[in-house]
Amino acid sequence: MTTDFLSLPELKSKLSGLLGYLYPNNDIDALVEDCLEAIGTRLNTDVVPPEQLWSEKDCLLITYGNSIRTPHQKPLHTLKQFLHRHLQDTFSAVHVLPFFPHSSDGGFAVIDYTKVDAELGDWEDIEALAGEFKFMGDLVINHVSSQSGWFRNYQYGKDPGRDYFVEASPHYDLSMVVRPRTSPLLRTIETTEGVKHVWCTFSHDQVDVDFRNPKVLLEYLRIIGLYLDEGIQWLRLDAVAFLWKEIGTACIHLPQTHEVVKLVRLLMEYKNARAILISETNVPNRENLTYFGNSNEAHLIYNFSFPPLVIHALLSGQGHYLKNWLMSMPPSPVGCAYLNFTASHDGIGLRPAEGLLSDVELETFLAALQWFGGRISSRTDNEGNSKPYEANISLFDAFKGTYKGTDRWQEARLLCSQIIMMSLEGIAAFYIHALFATPNDLDKLEATQHNRSINRTNWLLSELEELLQDPNTPQHRIFHELKRLIQIRCEQPAFHPNATQFTLHVQPEVFGFWRQSMQRTQSIFCLNNLSDTPQSISLSNINLISTDSWRDLISGESIDDLHGTLTLTPYQCVWLTNYPQS
Repeated sequence: MTTDFLSLPELKSKLSGLLGYLYPNNDIDALVEDCLEAIGTRLNTDVVPPEQLWSEKDCLLITYGNSIRTPHQKPLHTLKQFLHRHLQDTFSAVHVLPFFPHSSDGGFAVIDYTKVDAELGDWEDIEALAGEFKFMGDLVINHVSSQSGWFRNYQYGKDPGRDYFVEASPHYDLSMVVRPRTSPLLRTIETTEGVKHVWCTFSHDQVDVDFRNPKVLLEYLRIIGLYLDEGIQWLRLDAVAFLWKEIGTACIHLPQTHEVVKLVRLLMEYKNARAILISETNVPNRENLTYFGNSNEAHLIYNFSFPPLVIHALLSGQGHYLKNWLMSMPPSPVGCAYLNFTASHDGIGLRPAEGLLSDVELETFLAALQWFGGRISSRTDNEGNSKPYEANISLFDAFKGTYKGTDRWQEARLLCSQIIMMSLEGIAAFYIHALFATPNDLDKLEATQHNRSINRTNWLLSELEELLQDPNTPQHRIFHELKRLIQIRCEQPAFHPNATQFTLHVQPEVFGFWRQSMQRTQSIFCLNNLSDTPQSISLSNINLISTDSWRDLISGESIDDLHGTLTLTPYQCVWLTNYPQS
């Protein structure tokens, strides 16, 4: 439910409760007014029922601002031209990864949140994209660049920034702190007040801000207000799980972090009733689900466990782990939805597979991805041991073969993975390099010596469009087939992000589930062959209603014998529906 159903006194009361928990020693009434001033003037006063925040017509494209380049043109302008020419009828939303001035980590070490990187374009380019698509941007909320104005002010004891950063003594016992990296947690820094040690969850160029200081909260609320004013309607909270620090704890998922997320959602909805908050929490599944809160935290959470499980299923030819995971997943709460993806600018996260894949399965999985050209990035666990954190590989090359070796089914496996992803309960998000069947970028990997670069290719527009126009290339075949499938998918009420979903019990080589529209007028039985051998399914076992006519949306073929056998070729997927053909 949006804040439009709250009066201003009710809104202030909710803010007062949240702020009182976070900052009990402050003047809460004054802080409430400061928060409202920071978020800025309301953009609309619409009343938006939760079920209307998104629909089956919503699909998201994930891209960097410079994933496609052309000489003598700003990349954001090139991106808009490409989207307008090729994908305007395919995607409703676009996520442009951090487009701010930055110093490292592919944009996630932000120098200035209020500016667009001049090498990419300017705010007019962002507003132009936001005028044609629902625009998703990043709020890198846990840390800032060591080259930012705030951190330089910290070093010189000046405001703003003097008291914005987390400090800790190297003599403290920090062994409980959960880390996503192998670098030392603390960075020694010279300041005008002497030597200090600042907290760096991710890298020494990314210094963690201290949300225990309400001035830091207000700074980020001003930034959120700016983004909403500039047309950023969907906001991704990067690395939000690590936001609040308390010595003697794991410093992840602390109660205060969840209260901050609630506060951000409340104020975003107050300013724009159609604003959507997304949490980025690359953690085990049970922990990830907590960021729905009581339908009062993130609107959307990434389905982080899905990528390693679906890739493993297609490499092994068996859906046991994928099926068990799906059966255990609760439906998303009212006003919330899952964000489904198979690839992103980062690697394939391995922490979300903890407790879902066995150690033996994980070892086999990683060995195969390395054989296909991938790299493995590590983190340090609480006992000081190095553990795999993510697999870095392009999604296309992750499907070069199976655990048996390379074969001729690479494109079929990629398509199967994307069809499964866009069929599941939730909103489908496609990484641009999966759409292009981009192979491993070994040249960029070598040039940067950064594992994630392997999946962050910068295409030259002329070369890309030449490949997309050539029927003999995998880029053409994957791109045009995915466009066709997405457009079919977006016309099906049973693929609404909150439509009913049940797992089907078929042979382990087939991953099946049933979707039903919220009005109960359409059913879609999604059947996906995970193997390199044909699979036969008895239609009588999946309960097709005998009074309805059934057809496969993907092939267009009708099902005449509801008690017959359906044979799926290797990696074939079908969407069996009773919905009348338009």
